[in-house]
Amino acid sequence: MSTSAQIELWHAEKVATQVTVAQAANGIHYAAWGETRVSEHDLEQLVGAVPAALSPALANRAYYFVPLAIADTGETMIAPGYNVDLGDRAICHRNAAFGATEAVFISTRLVEDRFGLAFEFFINVAHNFVDAAGVPESFSSLVWSQAEAQVRGETSQDAWETRRKAQDSRSTEGRAGQKIIDERARTSYYESTFSDALAVYMLSLAVDFDYHDLREREYPLLAAPALAERLRHVAALFPTNPNYDFQILYRRKG
Repeated sequence: MSTSAQIELWHAEKVATQVTVAQAANGIHYAAWGETRVSEHDLEQLVGAVPAALSPALANRAYYFVPLAIADTGETMIAPGYNVDLGDRAICHRNAAFGATEAVFISTRLVEDRFGLAFEFFINVAHNFVDAAGVPESFSSLVWSQAEAQVRGETSQDAWETRRKAQDSRSTEGRAGQKIIDERARTSYYESTFSDALAVYMLSLAVDFDYHDLREREYPLLAAPALAERLRHVAALFPTNPNYDFQILYRRKG
């Protein structure tokens, strides 16, 4: 078995100079470097699932698929291969800036299947889009109406915590006797839920999966009908690219 000393780490900027960044038909910039164990076809299908309507907000972004992005260094370092020692030092992704380009280095060897890699890529795309373009007002209205109706669960730990913080703040009343809402927490809630919904929407275009595969222990998963409502709203805002289909299938009981 190789050791970490046998695999030389590269500076992220050096990696960026060694590969040609491609532009997919949907406008997304991406590249692969090192022993990623992801085929060119699978990578094209993955990147191609991002709706073209998102691309203008991501024009200065480039996504680099690499074996491992190392977490425990001050500089962004990349491993061209995998071993256990480096795997223990790696993180799902690391960001770097090269002039006007915002680069996202995604570790392909920390996930066991296409589902894991796809979700890591799409949640990065979703957060990057929200950072650049914000959250559509229509989506914010939808999720807040669901929160007001006390729908069960949420789509991530961040969404769960910020929703509770925004709603719990109403236990304090203002001078006019009106309930006070923590607007900062509510804004964070909108951003979290929209990023989550956008990522799950793109995931559904690239991979067939069971919604309960997204379940985590720290919070209850959002009720399926509420998620479906969010996903349909996102699909209306950002239609699928050619050769990609969006559909929600409910499992029949019995």
